[in-house]
Amino acid sequence: MRLHGFLIGQTETLLAEVLRLNGPADATTSRFFRAHPKLGHAERGVIAEAVFAVLRRRMEFAHLAESGTGSPARRMALLGLMQTVGRSALKPFVSEAEATWLEHVSKIDPESLPLRIRLNLPDWICHALSTRFEGPELAQLAAALNYPAPLDLRANPIKASRDDVLGALSKAGIEAGATPFAPLGVRVVGKPALTKLDAFQQGWLEVQDEGSQLLCSLVAPRRGEMIVDFCAGAGGKTLALGAAMRSTGRLYAFDISERRLAKLKPRLARSGLSNVNPVLIDSEHDAKIKRLAGKIDRVLVDAPCSGLGTLRRNPDLKWRQSPGSIAELAPKQASILASAARLVKKGGRLVYATCSILDAENEAVVQQFLADHTDFALVPVRDVLAEQRIELEMGDYLSLWPHRHATDGFFAAVLERQS
Repeated sequence: MRLHGFLIGQTETLLAEVLRLNGPADATTSRFFRAHPKLGHAERGVIAEAVFAVLRRRMEFAHLAESGTGSPARRMALLGLMQTVGRSALKPFVSEAEATWLEHVSKIDPESLPLRIRLNLPDWICHALSTRFEGPELAQLAAALNYPAPLDLRANPIKASRDDVLGALSKAGIEAGATPFAPLGVRVVGKPALTKLDAFQQGWLEVQDEGSQLLCSLVAPRRGEMIVDFCAGAGGKTLALGAAMRSTGRLYAFDISERRLAKLKPRLARSGLSNVNPVLIDSEHDAKIKRLAGKIDRVLVDAPCSGLGTLRRNPDLKWRQSPGSIAELAPKQASILASAARLVKKGGRLVYATCSILDAENEAVVQQFLADHTDFALVPVRDVLAEQRIELEMGDYLSLWPHRHATDGFFAAVLERQS
């Protein structure tokens, strides 16, 4: 689209609101657009992409914005827009001094900036990750987190094969290809509108990151089993599990949020699945859970977490989370995992997962659980992946990283109740 000068002011206004960090950036952005209904689809896209570019590279852009003309807030907005639409598109709408400054900034080699600024991560996250990654790889991870995530889809095998989905997308003029690891995954070029496609409306496909799809493969559901998605949310993983079960058996989708479960209903209707039972619970201690104790073949716990594995999509999280918020999450994660474990029958499996990249929410939680529950044993993820014929090198745990696997950051452990 052709840039209009007023979009610079709109971007600056929204950016100032988002940088207050009073809530999720996507919710703040949605409110802003509702208050400005005359903005078109393309204009909203430019503004949102510019604001999220600033969130991803906030330390770097703040450093560059220390010099130049006008207010630092305007300079930050201009940097976000330059990242989104390019410097030449901005030139007609900025002052001569601003154009000169943008040209100067565009020639600065990011490698010349101090590493701490270039990483665009708070010090506490850098410190937590430095125990796992050496300096060069930490920089690679940080760089990968500074770019938007690709759009991944999952073919719904109840309705269509992956080739069917790729054919439908191609027919609609949408460029896409198979994901490297997930057997039903499709990676789309760009961010096309999918909801009006016949293939979408007929339930052939669902939007789902490849990492999330691989996590569902670890559950390895079989036909006719009883399975629980313990923290189902809007049901993306529930739908993947139900399809893997070929709509047989019984699949419970538990969640404490009626609003999130409501979002599952239209997706469930499109999917063609008849084995899914959404269940609203008040907490991990709900009596509905106790009634299923010891009866479930497989339980997936996609635990509430910091979400730091999703920074490509939600870059504000790195500025909104803190060591204190992580410390508060750990007891909740342990409580949910322990409650879910009661459902698992002997010989059954429990999969604990997060979209976090921090040991404190991942390995530490699993290791404490195993110490407290000697009737469970760790099943190496590499063995489960091999059984599923998924060619992905892993050790005992699933550890997915944006810079290594081009997925969100995911962690998972497979635990088996000893018979």
